[in-house]
Amino acid sequence: MQKTFATATAAALATLCLAGPALAQEEIKIGAIVTLSGAGAAWGQAMLYAAELAADDVNAKGGLEVGGRKHPVKVVAYDDKYQAGEAVTAANRLIFEDKVQYIIGPVGSAAALAVSPIVNKNKVVMLTLGFTDKALAKDKPFNFRPNLTTMETSQPQIDWIVKAKGVKKVGGLFPNDETGQQIAQDLEKAYAKAGAQLNAKEFFERERVDMMPLLTRLMAKGVDAIELDGNAPGTAGLIVKQARELGFKGAIIRSGGPATPEIVNVAGAGATNGMLVNTPVNPANAAVKAYSERYFAKYKKRMNGFSPAFYDGTRMLFQAMASAGTAADTDKVRTAFENIKDYPGILGTLNWTGAGVYGVAHQIDAPFYIARVQDGQEVVEATCSLTACK
Repeated sequence: MQKTFATATAAALATLCLAGPALAQEEIKIGAIVTLSGAGAAWGQAMLYAAELAADDVNAKGGLEVGGRKHPVKVVAYDDKYQAGEAVTAANRLIFEDKVQYIIGPVGSAAALAVSPIVNKNKVVMLTLGFTDKALAKDKPFNFRPNLTTMETSQPQIDWIVKAKGVKKVGGLFPNDETGQQIAQDLEKAYAKAGAQLNAKEFFERERVDMMPLLTRLMAKGVDAIELDGNAPGTAGLIVKQARELGFKGAIIRSGGPATPEIVNVAGAGATNGMLVNTPVNPANAAVKAYSERYFAKYKKRMNGFSPAFYDGTRMLFQAMASAGTAADTDKVRTAFENIKDYPGILGTLNWTGAGVYGVAHQIDAPFYIARVQDGQEVVEATCSLTACK
């Protein structure tokens, strides 16, 4: 009897030992290379929290159902400090140590370009924020962008702003990196096409906090508006604050990169009154409002406008895994991901676009808005598509 019991026990233990690795493989890991410290932290947190909230959705139902089985989802995050080198280190750690096959991030363009060869060589699906037009290409088949960039939004909204507000001469302060240079180039073309000029540009290193000499040079050129696109939320707040302290009375425009709460927090409500901003969310959208409340309840922070895009993007990725019937074969998941059509996101109906511009349709197409800031809050003035704002 004792021998039989011992034999059965040993067999059971052996079965558990064999099952251990299999059970461990049931977990789906989502990596996050995001900026969690410094001026870009609001964007990085928005992306990370989006992935975590999307994971909460499926985990509350016992996991993500793929291939007839439910898999718990875990988000593994590393801070890239808005630096390309740190992003590469994080990518290598996620792929080779944590064994992830899906990555949210990076935030910055330089970081996105630095990790692209690694993720594509290893067939890791990446959802990046990076605004550079080089982030998406035929030779980067695993790169996707769930947020709109200046490339998509600048022309329709600048056409509207120039016509509605009579802007003629624009000055801009831009970070001296891949993101800032790309955005300055896009904006210069967009303003010229709309009948205005981005006739004064100043570039600076991201660590800089004293903007007054640069702003003084812009103002000396007679600009009637200052463009904030390309700047991290905290830096944009400093620019607004210092411009008003220097006596600038013209329009302040942020044609890309949601950051209104952070700018108001740094510059003050008075300095930001009348500021015109691009926003990917309409405050009247009930689904986004509910998401914002949930975001605040969990993280005790106001939602950054990039977060809904990455929440929708992560949920689309989960749908792709479910449709492909696998989370392990990223070739199949990538194909299912790019074939998603008319996805009912909290931002609206979502589709992939960009084949004509990037050579691959891995750029999200979503509605967006122009808002006027009043007493620290955004008031929508125009609703936009990729072709026009009305």
